[in-house]
Amino acid sequence: MLAPPFSTARSDPVSSFALSKLLWGLVNPGNALVVLLAIGVVALRLPRWRRAGERLVALVCLSFLLVTMTPLAALVALPLENRFPRLVEPERVDGIIMLGGAVNPQLTANRGDPSVNDAAERIFAFADLIRRHPEARAVFTGGSGNLFGQDVKEDQTIRAVLAQAGIPDGRVIYETESRNTWENALFSQTLVVPKPGERWVLVTSAAHMPRSVGIFRKLGWPVTPHPVDYRTRHDASPFVPAELDRPLVLLGDAVREWLGLFSYHLMERTDALFPAP
Repeated sequence: MLAPPFSTARSDPVSSFALSKLLWGLVNPGNALVVLLAIGVVALRLPRWRRAGERLVALVCLSFLLVTMTPLAALVALPLENRFPRLVEPERVDGIIMLGGAVNPQLTANRGDPSVNDAAERIFAFADLIRRHPEARAVFTGGSGNLFGQDVKEDQTIRAVLAQAGIPDGRVIYETESRNTWENALFSQTLVVPKPGERWVLVTSAAHMPRSVGIFRKLGWPVTPHPVDYRTRHDASPFVPAELDRPLVLLGDAVREWLGLFSYHLMERTDALFPAP
């Protein structure tokens, strides 16, 4: 059965949202390496701490090589991306929902031209599903996931990109207040009030799908996963050395998802620690 909207589920307080963003800024692998390197460099100039500084700088350099020159990042991300294979699309689709996170609204506002990011496949898949299922309700959910600049919303960029793809503005229902995946599902459920037995297709990045499906299930809203935006190869082979930044970004995204799965399960926001098909 579908959970009554806002019966026991609640959105995040501003303080909780801000704390989660600040904590992630500290534990993000890329940020952590830079901070540790800076500490090591400062320690090198202090006679009492020189030896510790040398060890710390060496540790950071080895960690950077480990991440960028081995399949480590892919191995961390691969279980997330492979958890929910794309299922056979049901013949009848009552609704399509796309989670935010595929655009850069701040850059769009600054430049005046729609700006997408590495998760742009979400938009392509969303538009394709809308065309193939003209009878289905289509929902985009995403306000602003940034700690600052909450007044700059994602929907304006999405509207512009979908218009370029030939999707009329009135075809999509927009939820514009959510700040994270929990609120994506919660606010969308309140907005569209899905009925028991309806078939909804969920579009988001493959690595993000386990946590997303777990949240929707927790709210009593079953969805058919439509994962996109794959970042790993089946064999988890590393990226070529010319792309040293990509493994670091991939590791950061994967670590964030694993931490999100753990923390959301502790807060009883998912139906399982690692949701499965």
